[in-house]
Amino acid sequence: MIDFRKRMRASSSGKSLIILANDLDENKVDKLESRTLTNIKTLNKYLCAIKLNFHVILPLSKTSLTKINRAAHDVGLQTIADIKLNDIGNTNRVAIERLWECGFDAVIVNPIMGPKNLKELVETSHKDKHGVIALVHMSHRRAKLGYGLGVRDPITSQMLILHELFLKWSYLLHVDGVIVGATVPELITSCNKKIKSRCEIYSPGVGTQGGDPKKTLDAGADYLIIGRTILNSNDPISEAKKLQKLTLKS
Repeated sequence: MIDFRKRMRASSSGKSLIILANDLDENKVDKLESRTLTNIKTLNKYLCAIKLNFHVILPLSKTSLTKINRAAHDVGLQTIADIKLNDIGNTNRVAIERLWECGFDAVIVNPIMGPKNLKELVETSHKDKHGVIALVHMSHRRAKLGYGLGVRDPITSQMLILHELFLKWSYLLHVDGVIVGATVPELITSCNKKIKSRCEIYSPGVGTQGGDPKKTLDAGADYLIIGRTILNSNDPISEAKKLQKLTLKS
């Protein structure tokens, strides 16, 4: 198996830079599975990957998650578990083992776990060609209250903004991608300059939260994570198709 970054490039090349945020709000577990499978079936030609958030993953069984991952892989999509993993090494290891058993290709993690735990998680994941995407700055409007805090780099004693420290740890420890919200395009540009192609930038927050897809890509994002703008549209297929065309033009 080739590594996750190469698989993402292969699934997106000439097709789409859109990752569907399949963050459904369903009370019935059977509807979570069936709606997810329907989304994969009807939208796959406009996507390169699909992301499942913690609240969608948690109610589903291993059998359901395996079925969803296989369905996505059958149509050429990569799958990402968005659980913002953040814990001690052993807990992280057990968590990702369960996700890989279900068929996920990559996991989104929170660098607040510290460089030692992040390094271990990345190295363990890469042994089996799985991907790690680190959360550097979220897209919601109050994100700056946390990610904009001043902190001291524990290694160099340099004063940094929290998202700067997260970015530094992420690319130095060889993550496959970083999350930077589409609502902060100036930060995407800054991150892109520092990363120097060592990993890709994944940007949520397009549409419903105010991020502009073209400006986000022009700022340096590699992939757009889009959910409600597509799923809550009167015509999700047309909306996904429109966004797909836009990404291919950028």
